[in-house]
Amino acid sequence: MRSIFDDVHDEFRRSFSSWVAKVIVPNYMEWERAGISPREIYASAGANGFLGMQIPTEYGGGGSDDFRFNQVVAEEFAYAGIGGAGLGITLHNDITIPYYLELANDEQRDRWLPRIASGELITAIAMTEPGTGSDLASVGTTAVRDGDSYIVNGSKTFITNGINSDLIIVVAKTDPTARHTGMTLLVAERGMAGFERGRNLDKIGNHSQDTAELFFDDVRIPVSNRLGDEGQAFRYLSSNLAQERLSIAITGVASARAALNWTVEYVRERHAFGSPLSSFQNTKFVLAEVKTSIDVAQAYVDQCVMALNAGTLSPAEAAQAKYWCTDLQKEAADRCLQFFGGYGYTVEYPIARNYADARVTSIYGGTNEIMKTIIAKSLGL
Repeated sequence: MRSIFDDVHDEFRRSFSSWVAKVIVPNYMEWERAGISPREIYASAGANGFLGMQIPTEYGGGGSDDFRFNQVVAEEFAYAGIGGAGLGITLHNDITIPYYLELANDEQRDRWLPRIASGELITAIAMTEPGTGSDLASVGTTAVRDGDSYIVNGSKTFITNGINSDLIIVVAKTDPTARHTGMTLLVAERGMAGFERGRNLDKIGNHSQDTAELFFDDVRIPVSNRLGDEGQAFRYLSSNLAQERLSIAITGVASARAALNWTVEYVRERHAFGSPLSSFQNTKFVLAEVKTSIDVAQAYVDQCVMALNAGTLSPAEAAQAKYWCTDLQKEAADRCLQFFGGYGYTVEYPIARNYADARVTSIYGGTNEIMKTIIAKSLGL
């Protein structure tokens, strides 16, 4: 029933799915145990055209701003049960690259975009701090102008790609007296003096995704590494959050569909009391409800993707997609895991990893409580 994809997207999906099966799936559990994915997967993805699809061709990208290609990547990772390793690549493609495309000057584009597209440079964005989450305007990291540099002090936490990243967009206060007009985006680079990475955080799920603390102790970031204008970070962040939240929603509904598909296959094979689990009315009713919820959510998400392509997706619509699909993701994983019994609690079954990976999605990208606040504001409340 999905009609938003054409032959080009279908061919891209086949190619990407094949790459995931060949490069990611055979090694994924090893990376989950290690708590990090190797940097080499970014170079491999870049060589195959799966990074920076929206980066202009003169910089080595795909030259297409059609977000359906990003949607395919997120969906295929989810269908393959690849949570952690996929999260870093979708962040690189969906969340950080838009800042470079929209805000980087010509010199910065020449310096960074080719290596971002190739996977040589892995990207991250550092917003969250130990004392500041969804309230972006309250960040405490400071950046004081000193000649041709900013001196940056502070710390960040829960940073996706925190260990592997080479370029980190840091949200810092350049004017502590201003709330919304005092923040600036600065790009920290691997190896800068005073820039340190903390531990790779031990999380409930997404184990193969490196998530780290970052520390800045008198780090000199040159003015030439500033993205956009000083004091305009809050506006830039607000304009890009809709795409980030839609990206999370895409993964949410795709992960729910993956859980359903695994469960349908399992209940056909598993027997209890002399009959397959699929023969019981409870099984049929629960999976019918999950199936319906997924298909209804999918229709809305696909509509939002087309609105994003058209430049008409509103923050409230993205918030609706993010909140609804991540809650659905958690519910579907929970209800489906129940049919696996004890096997569903063991990590070698993808449904267990699906369940654990799902829990964070209603937290990051802005909590679902914040999403409801945004939706309420759109109603004039």
